[in-house]
Amino acid sequence: MAKHAASKEKEGVQYHINMKKGDVGRYVILPGDPGRVPKIAAFFDSAKEITFNREYRTYTGLIDGIKVSCTSTGIGCPSTAIAVEELIKLGADTFIRVGTAGALQREVKLGDVCITTAAVREEGTTRQYVPLSYPAVADLDVTLALREGAKKLGLRHHCGIGHCKDAFFIEGEEDLPIAEENIMKWNAWYRSNVLSTSMESAALFVVSSIRKVRAGEVLAIIGLTYDDAPIVAKVGVEEAIKTAVEAIKILHAQDTAAAKPKRGKK
Repeated sequence: MAKHAASKEKEGVQYHINMKKGDVGRYVILPGDPGRVPKIAAFFDSAKEITFNREYRTYTGLIDGIKVSCTSTGIGCPSTAIAVEELIKLGADTFIRVGTAGALQREVKLGDVCITTAAVREEGTTRQYVPLSYPAVADLDVTLALREGAKKLGLRHHCGIGHCKDAFFIEGEEDLPIAEENIMKWNAWYRSNVLSTSMESAALFVVSSIRKVRAGEVLAIIGLTYDDAPIVAKVGVEEAIKTAVEAIKILHAQDTAAAKPKRGKK
């Protein structure tokens, strides 16, 4: 395995995502599910599949002439951290996670879009990067672009803190060894006005902050933890994708304007 990894790196290919410089744009949309990558790429022009290795599937194309990529991260923070680390090495510097989540607050309904401003770090990956007192916070410019995109599209949306976990099957499970502790924590998140719960945001935000790149997250609400409602996998997903696409257009316009040399006063 070590020899194989070293051989790939010598060729300039990242070991896990199986790509090299030039394969991806600076703007990258990150779904968890590899099956969602071609659905997102359908919003690109001239979209092309670059690679599909393990849980990491990538398409690259254009949005209004902007080179953009979409890479799946798989489920959870460990694989997300790997994807982000390797994409950064290839020159990507702006990440928007498009995912799904369960709502924690009653004003958040099925099909709504949630834009995550920060994440509760109730997972293990980021603890191996920084102490728990370090916050997992989304980039301000990306967050504002996502909010502007959602408003432009006329979508019902919410901005606020999300919850990030490692274990999926712990909500309302009363036969677990630490069921009482879990219930206490869920009640704390409800009372703390945490909007949603999912599984990748903390790694995305912490790694991006440490590596000095930008990251944000937009989530489609497909379940209601407060009503124990069944998951409705399709609701809100297309709206979340469209929000990310609009945000990239907004960010690119800002980045282009910032890069233009300023004329001196005469």
